[in-house]
Amino acid sequence: MKSQITSALADFFFEYETPRQVLVRNRRVGVVCRLIQLGVLAYIIGWVFIYEKGYQSTDTAVSSVFTKMKGVGYTNVDGNERVWDVADYVFPPQGDSSFVVMTNYIITEGQKMGKCPELPGKHNCSSDTDCGGGGYKRAGHGRMTGVCVNDTHTCEVLTWCPIEDDRNIPDPPLLMSAENYTLFIKNSITFPLFAVTRSNLVESVDGKYISKCLHDPKNAPLCPIFRLGDIVQLSGFNFNTIAKVGGAIGIVVDWTCNLDLDITNCKPKYTFHGLYGNPGEKDNARASVGYNFRYAKHYMEDKQQKRTLLKVFGIRIDIIVQSLARKFNIIPTLTAIGSGVGIFGVATVVCDLVLLNLLPKKEFYKNMKFKYTDTQVQDPDSEACSTE
Repeated sequence: MKSQITSALADFFFEYETPRQVLVRNRRVGVVCRLIQLGVLAYIIGWVFIYEKGYQSTDTAVSSVFTKMKGVGYTNVDGNERVWDVADYVFPPQGDSSFVVMTNYIITEGQKMGKCPELPGKHNCSSDTDCGGGGYKRAGHGRMTGVCVNDTHTCEVLTWCPIEDDRNIPDPPLLMSAENYTLFIKNSITFPLFAVTRSNLVESVDGKYISKCLHDPKNAPLCPIFRLGDIVQLSGFNFNTIAKVGGAIGIVVDWTCNLDLDITNCKPKYTFHGLYGNPGEKDNARASVGYNFRYAKHYMEDKQQKRTLLKVFGIRIDIIVQSLARKFNIIPTLTAIGSGVGIFGVATVVCDLVLLNLLPKKEFYKNMKFKYTDTQVQDPDSEACSTE
């Protein structure tokens, strides 16, 4: 028993088994095998390593965005001159990555709480019974008092009076000067996996350069200062149209970096996307056109609370940071190579199918490839007893 165990251990440690291979001299099978192997090799080199960068590990960035608008606007409405600065036309004013630049507005001054009729054409009535007291209308401006005003044939409501009339939007937009406003974007990113930190104020962008540059996709692609009119144009829209009723634009800051190269090659790329709608679609075909909101400035006058209401039409700008960093790593490299070597086995499987099932000499090749043994093996001791 001991000798059997010793023999088994010796066979296990000191013997090597290898499969028997049959060399088939057949041109068709040989060509098929080599073509499949070349295809697998092209897939590994071209797709896995060159296109997909299978030899590198990846990481996405942690990002922060700071913005600042500059520029002054001027309006003259019915002889009322006014200058608009950043504090007046940017909402919110904190410099977030998402904000609105006012380009048009409807102002209703001197509103105070009281009772007044709805606008003509809204909630028409012929008697008080048409105006349910204490009720509200979906598009109404206040709480109905139950009175039908004969002069306007509309329901009286308790609300801020006079009621805002937004049926006619100023055209051309009141703040066309917004086209020349400038936007400064400061973006910092960190790739935690690789401990790399970058800013869009790269090595070539210094204070002197910023003081005179203006972003241009061809001539100044790294300049972080953008003219609002250029942003609208690059997003595919007409400034007059979008300034009148408002809209939305996305600015994408793309950080796609190969960290196997010098770190100075890791630079941002800016692209602009109009989110207002399809540029070729007509406004009357859209369910909802533009972007607007309201805000009020409250004040006291003669011990009575009043407010100035503004309906703001503006360009909403959303700054979106996309990032992907790559760097060589031995683990994904070995994984890609191992999977590629495994795929080479496809050539053997295909060639065996052709060899053993499709060729005229398939039986001959089967006999050469497979070694057949008897299903029953006779016991040598019993054979010796039978001969005595």
